[in-house]
Amino acid sequence: MFDYFKKSYQRKLARRVTKEYPPVVEKVNLEKEGAIDFANWSNPLVAPFTLTQTCVDFFRKFIKEGDLTIDIGANIGDTTVPMALAAGKSGVALGFDPNPYVYKILEANAALNKDKTNIVPQPYAISKEEDEFYFISSEASFGNGGISPTKESIHGKFVHPHKIKGIDLTQFLEREYPDQINKFSFVKIDTEGYDKEIIKSIRGLIQKYKPVIVAESFGDSSDEAKMELFEVIHRDGYQIFYFEDFDVNSKTIRIDNKEGMIEWKKTINIYAIPHPAA
Repeated sequence: MFDYFKKSYQRKLARRVTKEYPPVVEKVNLEKEGAIDFANWSNPLVAPFTLTQTCVDFFRKFIKEGDLTIDIGANIGDTTVPMALAAGKSGVALGFDPNPYVYKILEANAALNKDKTNIVPQPYAISKEEDEFYFISSEASFGNGGISPTKESIHGKFVHPHKIKGIDLTQFLEREYPDQINKFSFVKIDTEGYDKEIIKSIRGLIQKYKPVIVAESFGDSSDEAKMELFEVIHRDGYQIFYFEDFDVNSKTIRIDNKEGMIEWKKTINIYAIPHPAA
């Protein structure tokens, strides 16, 4: 009983008081990868993540050794790490997250498993053009949130005191990764309902390199926004699938038209692969 009240108090404090919560590194032993270190965030409002072999194998369906992969909205690195394991040390996994608090946990994960991965954390938002934004959360500990051009935002009332930078991804890759950009094979986007705008902003990259796209259809988005997400991906010759979880054995359902996107009222994950004829 005491432990319950202690944890409840910690969660209430995290919602109201801004403070740093350090990473907690644990080791997992995977059947194929061997021993892997993973840093979880000790923020009491954030459930710990457990890396599994079936999660890594999900990404291996789409990513091969040596690929350039991009995680937009990387958070602590719970998808960046398995993406990086699939791409291997010879590949590159870029993890973008503008949340200054969670970014430190992403950095911690990037520093681990250097013999098996090549994770490069980036503290930026992806935007249509170079700009600066506020990062805003509904929680004082910044366990969630998003970017806004003003301090007034649907994301909440807690505003980080320093602005974060938004960058043009195409320009960034052409400048920083000119030798790897032709191996761009996979992008995961999870940006609190802003996914379709990011997809629009990187359409040139999508048309040229045809990466597999993983995105989130945000539950609170309008039906129109959910259908538009389908359209901005499908128009470039992609087949789109709902999938239950980042697990190689998870249930998948093909979505054949934009109306299929509104069958789910909750937030769902989708992946999109280039049509063979595209």
